[in-house]
Amino acid sequence: MNKAAFAAAALLSVVPALQPRVNAHGALGAASAQLESAPPDHAARSAGLQWRFVRIKYHYDAAALRAQGLDVYGEPWGIDSPAAEQNLSRRVKTATSIAVEDPILLPLDDPQLFQYPWIYIVEPGALKLNDVEAGRLREFLLRGGTATFDDFHGPYEWDNLERQLKRVFPDRRITEVAADHPVFSCFYKIDGYPQVPGIGSFLAGRTWEKGGFVSHLRTVLDDTGRPMVFINWNTDMGDGWEWSNVEDYPGYLKYTSMAYRMGINEIIYALTH
Repeated sequence: MNKAAFAAAALLSVVPALQPRVNAHGALGAASAQLESAPPDHAARSAGLQWRFVRIKYHYDAAALRAQGLDVYGEPWGIDSPAAEQNLSRRVKTATSIAVEDPILLPLDDPQLFQYPWIYIVEPGALKLNDVEAGRLREFLLRGGTATFDDFHGPYEWDNLERQLKRVFPDRRITEVAADHPVFSCFYKIDGYPQVPGIGSFLAGRTWEKGGFVSHLRTVLDDTGRPMVFINWNTDMGDGWEWSNVEDYPGYLKYTSMAYRMGINEIIYALTH
């Protein structure tokens, strides 16, 4: 899999319960994706790379969502769309030298899947892979692709993702990403894995939800030790990207910055390893 040739990103029609304010031209506020300058000399390291945000449309367990008393607006795979992918794509384009294409949406069984190096799966706490999807995801990852799982919380949702990944890789363990792993320094220098609250949690005065008090970055390694997945557990990077037009919630700015930094590091690591 030629990672410089990969590219993709997601553009959905799901309407979230809250939406960022847009200006008269339909664009997000001026603060969107413009939170900080790139690290000195780092942008050149991303020259020649290509990327696009590929959001994955997946099957899910509606009964599991109801059992948790969750009121999901639209489909869980479309949470935070389209603002999250639009904002992150703009930020990657402005902070790095990566050639960024427009976001797209793909199911796992789409033949185009193998054209892209990085895919995004949101709200995997209700993810329900069928046999075809599990096999396609396994092939995608073993060919050199990377999947980012984001915005799921607490032990119930963790147990579900763990079961689904066991269907993909029955004999591989999920492991914690060590604090000194290069993903924390490949572009931005990040001193600790951030807990980005969803906007609802932020408005409630907390950073956690569903009993997920401590954020974790976990992975599954291939035979060479390469992380094939980045599992953002007990954190909500997608809301950080979606709500980066913080004119409504200025106190959320620091979390948006955390989400962009960690997200960009995960992307650059995936494209270069």
